[in-house]
Amino acid sequence: MKLELRDITKRFGSLVANDRISLTVEPGEIHCLLGENGAGKSTLMNVLYGLYRADEGEILLDDEVQHFTGPGDAIAAGIGMVHQHFMLLPVFTVAENVMLGDEATGFAGSLDLDAAGKRVAEISKQFGFHVNPSSVIEDLPVGVQQRVEIIKALSRDAEVLVFDEPTAVLTPQETDELMGTMRQLKEAGKAIVFITHKLREVREVADKITVIRLGKVVGEASPTASNQELAAMMVGRPVELTVHKDPPQLGEDALVVDNLRVIDALGHVHVDNLSFTIKRGEVLAVAGVQGNGQTELTEALLGLQDHVTGSIKLDGKELVGRSVRKILDAGVGFVPEDRQEDGLVGNMTIAENLMLNRSFDEPFVRNGSLQLDKLDEFATQKLKEYDVRAPGITTNAGNLSGGNQQKVVVARELSRDLRLLVAAQPTRGVDVGSIEFIHTQIVATRDSGVPVLVVSTELDEVVALADRIMVLYRGRIVGIVPPDTPREVLGLMMTGERPEGAVA
Repeated sequence: MKLELRDITKRFGSLVANDRISLTVEPGEIHCLLGENGAGKSTLMNVLYGLYRADEGEILLDDEVQHFTGPGDAIAAGIGMVHQHFMLLPVFTVAENVMLGDEATGFAGSLDLDAAGKRVAEISKQFGFHVNPSSVIEDLPVGVQQRVEIIKALSRDAEVLVFDEPTAVLTPQETDELMGTMRQLKEAGKAIVFITHKLREVREVADKITVIRLGKVVGEASPTASNQELAAMMVGRPVELTVHKDPPQLGEDALVVDNLRVIDALGHVHVDNLSFTIKRGEVLAVAGVQGNGQTELTEALLGLQDHVTGSIKLDGKELVGRSVRKILDAGVGFVPEDRQEDGLVGNMTIAENLMLNRSFDEPFVRNGSLQLDKLDEFATQKLKEYDVRAPGITTNAGNLSGGNQQKVVVARELSRDLRLLVAAQPTRGVDVGSIEFIHTQIVATRDSGVPVLVVSTELDEVVALADRIMVLYRGRIVGIVPPDTPREVLGLMMTGERPEGAVA
């Protein structure tokens, strides 16, 4: 089935998310939609899937104009969507999830789970998925759960498949398996739309590449195009993709974590007896699939977790049991993984956000009075220094793009006298150009002698920034290895396997 989008335009108030976008996807073709976060890729696919209605333009399937009033119409027409965040019920079986919304009934209106199970088995056999229809979703690895999403789409006879940032939660091995699955679907004659911002994956599987920037198609590219060429199309200027850093000049142990354990209110262990050190002038990068204790680790370091045992010493001083305020005062900088939830106050100005953790003392407050001239001078300098694109320092942080919001958070944290930097997902949702800048700032912080803990689910980022890599699985350290460790070894470690020679 051929898919064609003609001049699709979608507005949200004054914001034009999609501006006359056109593309064609042929049967048996993988068409990659490449663009930065916020470029309009997912909005376009939500229009295709019936979740949004276009303000202008047409959707055609095999040259026939479609009129979708919701996802049900799109599914009935042969369109399937594999979402970045899985749309599965964890306590249901594979068969129950596959039939959800399209329930087959047997005698006296009872659910025909046998028929659903047989359908799952047929599709699994055809594509080599090895998925048990009776398995409960929450017991399955993430990569297998994604296969269930694909089976669900195929069970509804989807001829056009949309993969929306499908590798965000996968290990390198699972990503490779997904690439293989996409090639199989292509050979079966499916038309595939692959949405991503990861250049390596694009070049690996795409037959065609359409690049979107700021809601518009800015061009098409060949899979043989270099990463630099693709990045320049995404950003609109040349981008340096390589992180340049000298060998570390290591000092003494600065952060010493011993038998750290984090338990939630229900008694679930999220961080299980972690022990590690970071030296001055070193970046220790934490790798792992999201949800293996990374968030709880960073929050424990900042005093944001309530049930913490063990020891966290910075420059010989214990942090466990201290308040967040005292930990910040001890020189800990924190770039949180969710900038909007934990890093900024959206309805406050850029200037106000830049002084959030120093709003009680010099130079911004004297004798209980806010020193506006000092704040304005500081904020103006940081806007220029960190290349924050905004009308001015009185602009509300919530009105900035994601990349510029992140630059405000990084500017605030790195402008303090730091003894430790904790950066969680430092470039999540950030454009390629801003990634280049933030990486440079992290390396400069390390080179100034500050120990740095970086947590990232982007393996390329981990490898680029790390002096050592610590891999977490289910809250435990699988191993600590050098950054030149092969990707396939890191991928195995992310599933819990410890290679020979890895420091536990």
